Amino acid sequence: MPARTGEQYLEGLRRNPPNLYIDGERVADPTTHPYTKNAVRSVARLYDLQHEPELRDVMTFPSPTTGERVGMSFLEPKTKEDLRRRAAMHKVWADASLGFMGRAPDYMNVNLMAAAKASAYFDACDPRFGANMRRYFEYVREHDLCLTHALTNPQVNRSARADQLDDPYIALGLVKETREGIVVRGARMMATLPIADEILIFPSTVLKEQEELRRYALAFALPTNTPGMSFQTREPLDIGRGDDHPLGSRFDELDAMVFFDDVLVPWDRVFLINDVKLANRAYADTGAVLHMAHQVVNVKIAKTEAFLGVAQAIVDTIGSEGFQHVQQKVAEIIINLEVMKALKVAAEEGASVDRYGTMTPARGPLDAARNLYPQLYPRMVELLQLLGASGMIMIPTQADRTGPMGENIAKFLVAANATAEERIRLFRLAWDMTLSSFGARQNLYEKFFFGDPVRTQCALYGVYDKAPYVARVKAFLAQSRAQVPDAVAAD
Repeated sequence: MPARTGEQYLEGLRRNPPNLYIDGERVADPTTHPYTKNAVRSVARLYDLQHEPELRDVMTFPSPTTGERVGMSFLEPKTKEDLRRRAAMHKVWADASLGFMGRAPDYMNVNLMAAAKASAYFDACDPRFGANMRRYFEYVREHDLCLTHALTNPQVNRSARADQLDDPYIALGLVKETREGIVVRGARMMATLPIADEILIFPSTVLKEQEELRRYALAFALPTNTPGMSFQTREPLDIGRGDDHPLGSRFDELDAMVFFDDVLVPWDRVFLINDVKLANRAYADTGAVLHMAHQVVNVKIAKTEAFLGVAQAIVDTIGSEGFQHVQQKVAEIIINLEVMKALKVAAEEGASVDRYGTMTPARGPLDAARNLYPQLYPRMVELLQLLGASGMIMIPTQADRTGPMGENIAKFLVAANATAEERIRLFRLAWDMTLSSFGARQNLYEKFFFGDPVRTQCALYGVYDKAPYVARVKAFLAQSRAQVPDAVAAD
């Protein structure tokens, strides 16, 4: 099967619905259930974009296996131009949701691509596993599947190791090996976009290299309808309000916890077990984290552009552009946007071929971007709130505007440069970006998108080569001292 259409994605969910539970009930068909159908349609729209004639060469490329066109996010980049081609595809999908779908399918596609190119890494665990990884990547690429994933352990007791809890299988772990495969038990969070075909479980947060933690070193993949595996979502944010919630009614990705009740993973779906050291380095040493971060930067650019567009539209609508403090607030968003765009370009221009032959974006700019954006995002939320002020609250619903008070609403909520209807629709979008339950989830999500900000910054401190700059300073100080006359130095 080449690049899928939206209808083919929908048919896949109808035929093999995930084991998904929402608000106390099993979702039999995510394409029709009121809490999932709109998000499913939004994902389907992404797949349809692959088939728009003017986007054909942006969104797809010929498969190296079949020659049929497959999704550009599966491209194995060999040149910097390949990275730029893939980035253009990322941006089209990101723009479709104004950047508010953080786990669109291309996020996991580039992860899987990098892991497959680095299949030799998994050979170090077991010669079967590298071949498994490569075959699985080709299977996902040729069927254009949608993947979700889950990284973190349940928050039961952060001060204790997983093996020290009353139940050592709170965290997902290996129970036993059988002739058919491995049996796993426990839970993972957060599986964003569980309306997917398959789940990819990669090594969790860094494990201490101790023998007792071997069972938690895991990497495997399974269909989302696998017996014994189930998804429990958080409270839905799409509550059926349509245009009153212009983002939440379309792009709720439904974060979920995943439960594994002695689930059998066939051997051909296993990529790593029992090796803590390999598990800890999997994302970094395969380059997967950098390709994922490259996709993320493109999404964040789209999202920042949306903030800029809404901010300026508010200013234009209510006629506040003459105030310096308003200009300063919009300029702050402009600076954020240009910084993120510059980091993207720097990552692509500084790219190099890794040990596996993959053109990989430069780490420094991407590390900067993924550590900076969690600081920028809450401030942009605040800026939009400040620019909208009380207008962010006085936004009657669609039912209000067609109800008994509709005439008064049309008269008294008119703006300097817009009708009441135009103004309210704009301000409802700004509200859904910043103040609604959807907007609040986005704010928290951005703060922890790539993990605990303290840990990610400590990781950056650990890997960044600071020595040349220290050496330069020391050389300057030594040179300066040598040039100072003895008498002056004595003073």
